[in-house]
Amino acid sequence: MTHPSAEQMTTDQTTHATAPTIPHQDAPETRLGAHLLPGGQSTRFRVWSTTASEVQVRVDGALHPMTDLGDGFFEAVLPVGAGARYLFVLDGRELPDPYARFLPDGVHGEAEVDHPGTYVWQNTDWKGIALDECVFYELHVGTFTPEGTYRAAQDKLPYLKELGITAIELMPLAAYDGERGWGYDGVALYAPHAPYGRPEELMAFIDAAHGLGLGVFLDVVYNHFGPAGNYLSAYSPTYFTERFSSAWGMGLDYAEVHMRRYVTGNALMWLDEYRFDGLRLDATAAMQDDSPVHILKELAAEVHELGGTHLLLAEDHRNLPELVTEDGLDGIWVDDFHHEVRVTLTGEQEGYYGGFQGSASELAQVINRGWKYEGQFWSVTGEEHARGKPADALEAPSFVYCIQNHDQIGNRALGDRLQQHEKVSLQQFRGASTLLLTLPMTPLLFQGQEWASETPFPFFSDHAGELGQLVTEGRKKEFAYFSDFAHLEVPDPQARGTFESAKLDWSEKNSGEHARTLGLYKTLLHLRRDDPALQPRSRRSLSAGNEGEVLWVRQNNAAGERLLLWNVGEAAVQLGGLKLPHPLPTRVVVHSEQTDGPPREVTTLNPGEAVLLGNA
Repeated sequence: MTHPSAEQMTTDQTTHATAPTIPHQDAPETRLGAHLLPGGQSTRFRVWSTTASEVQVRVDGALHPMTDLGDGFFEAVLPVGAGARYLFVLDGRELPDPYARFLPDGVHGEAEVDHPGTYVWQNTDWKGIALDECVFYELHVGTFTPEGTYRAAQDKLPYLKELGITAIELMPLAAYDGERGWGYDGVALYAPHAPYGRPEELMAFIDAAHGLGLGVFLDVVYNHFGPAGNYLSAYSPTYFTERFSSAWGMGLDYAEVHMRRYVTGNALMWLDEYRFDGLRLDATAAMQDDSPVHILKELAAEVHELGGTHLLLAEDHRNLPELVTEDGLDGIWVDDFHHEVRVTLTGEQEGYYGGFQGSASELAQVINRGWKYEGQFWSVTGEEHARGKPADALEAPSFVYCIQNHDQIGNRALGDRLQQHEKVSLQQFRGASTLLLTLPMTPLLFQGQEWASETPFPFFSDHAGELGQLVTEGRKKEFAYFSDFAHLEVPDPQARGTFESAKLDWSEKNSGEHARTLGLYKTLLHLRRDDPALQPRSRRSLSAGNEGEVLWVRQNNAAGERLLLWNVGEAAVQLGGLKLPHPLPTRVVVHSEQTDGPPREVTTLNPGEAVLLGNA
């Protein structure tokens, strides 16, 4: 989900008549923008506009007229090849190409004719990754390494493989205004953000990951555009509609054929040309569509027709199982698990945390039901309605669980992580981590989480002029009414230092409590992969409950029994005194505070600690 304070304002967009039906715009013969023709010696430039009567293309400084084909289409075929710089001129107004495949000078500048086929793929036998095999590692290219590039991130792939990660999720890469940002204010969706590297370097990153057996997923934003650099409406206001609106302005008109193909064609580009294994769809609740076939359903159908294994995950707080069972998506980011863990550990009740009580019993309910809200009344953050439906039809992998992600860290005033909260000890953090990684649901980690990184992830942006000032002021006002943050100096999102502060400190991970935490994560991730009793990713063999403030989670299947006990209370608990509905296994499989050598006998569970016991 994007951060509203960065995106309160959008370019001027008005409603217009629907355009005529056209073939898929992602096909070479109909693609808008620039398309290098076979042989590489000439390029077809194509524009669709409902506002212009005369269109030209400026290529490497020279203006060329474009032929009016009717129905708003203009075209020119010129003897220029890959690497040529161009922009379009509509009735004398110079405009960047919103379909550009690369914008080396940013979203307000010239586009570059792309280089299809330049990158030679090495790992061509990669078939994708199943959702039940995924352990997601969410990272932001610009802050994951000091260099903030695809090449530097590629050097870290062997580390992620050794850690036990199976799937990397990149925060959005679509080109956005400025040099630095989270990426959720993209405006040129077909062009990877230039400061991270060239398109072929992104391909090399994905190729290298596949060579190590790692899937690569991309976070995409199809519910809104950023506040600066969105030139689609200058070509045609019909891309947008007043029928819908959101915190970021006017709605995208998915019923308009060009906007619909802009979105679906973009998804296919990432999956087919760049060979991503799947997409995480940002804030799908904001993708309002009154078409006969909802855009999400069409996206799922087209993606799954590609062949191979391609996954679509929704970020959606509504708790709607039909996103999977009817629309055809593969999984859902589940907020309820994160929120219940956070409230249990911190006691926070402001904002959307007000809908959660926290406790071992509340956690057990979420685990048993998949999510908390399955039709109960929700009266939080200005909303009043029944929220959610029962998730009985969904299997465990379709629930993506986390104990922190970019939103839940970055939407805090200081961008502080879970274990940096004054009420959360490292023991509690490691206990929560043990729960996350031993459940059959699909886990997601955020960069540096595995060593309890102390690097914050505050919100940052790089907008010029008045917009930048508005973002700065908006960020301050956003936290003014939170009592916990009222006394804090909120970092200026526009300051370069705020961005620099988010760069991971890799020197932390090899010493002290960081190394201890990293050791636990390696143990848990390898256990998740290798323990036969944890491999069935099924809710049918899963049950949870509580004995006081001790959460218990039992997985019992043909391969054996595993029982997790997590003490979320403030007092030590004797295991022998617990009254559970089943016998207590005696073998210690893993203990959250024993990371040095084989697990030892556990008789007492101290506050925050978790232990996984097993039979067979």
